[in-house]
Amino acid sequence: MTESNHLSNNVTRFTGYANLYDKYRPEAPLQVVNLLTQYVGHKPTLVLDLGCGTGLSTIIWKEHADQVVGIEPNEDMRNKALEKLQLLGGTPSITFVAGYSDQTPAKSASADIVTCSQSFHWMEPESTLKEINRILKKNGVFAVYDCDWPPTLLWTLEAEYLNLIQKADAVIQQNVDTFDLVHKWNKDGHLDNFRESGIFRFTKEIVFHNIETCNAERYVGLALSQGSVQNVLKLNLKNLDDDIEAFQQNVERFFDGRDLDIMFNYRMRLGVK
Repeated sequence: MTESNHLSNNVTRFTGYANLYDKYRPEAPLQVVNLLTQYVGHKPTLVLDLGCGTGLSTIIWKEHADQVVGIEPNEDMRNKALEKLQLLGGTPSITFVAGYSDQTPAKSASADIVTCSQSFHWMEPESTLKEINRILKKNGVFAVYDCDWPPTLLWTLEAEYLNLIQKADAVIQQNVDTFDLVHKWNKDGHLDNFRESGIFRFTKEIVFHNIETCNAERYVGLALSQGSVQNVLKLNLKNLDDDIEAFQQNVERFFDGRDLDIMFNYRMRLGVK
């Protein structure tokens, strides 16, 4: 088992469900743009979004930065982002390119803001932070932000949602060779990694939330978009079938055809160079 193999698996993990991911996952909330622009102190000339996936965290910057570059190593996810960009009629300020968190095509000292939305835990932190140091301007901001799963709604449904993820993790451990497993870094260690890197003059964790409207289909779709659940389904393993069916029935019973507000709780760790 090698670290390079882990990183390759981390990339291929997202192959095959870009449409599902993009349909149900939340777009980055506008609070991200407002917070980071305030910290930089001006409209950013360049925002880099590392591990941008389908562009859910990239396109929000289209009217708030001179140039935005989404960097994504997974071809399926990147193609979905490009497809969305075309549907917008083309946005010259936004581009999507292939690249890795420690090997970006960005010029040195070029970015005012670098972001990682739901992605930094898939990246080797030491080499990634070294690249951040290279591409970030002085006084620039690096921000890693994630939402907690599941979104806040009703504790019984949330417990079922968590059970699906935990059971999927166990199924993967039992059925996938160790060599083929992915590697995730602990999100709780992000801020320590920032501080230990010596790159940043100031670091902080910010907690905020965003309310979105949701129906039963989306709430179930969010659960099915979790990586471990998707891997079980992609491997055609049947271990979760009964749990998914029961979860879907309970979600539909609770929503009862209604659109309801759900709360996405976010944790942002940032550093100012």
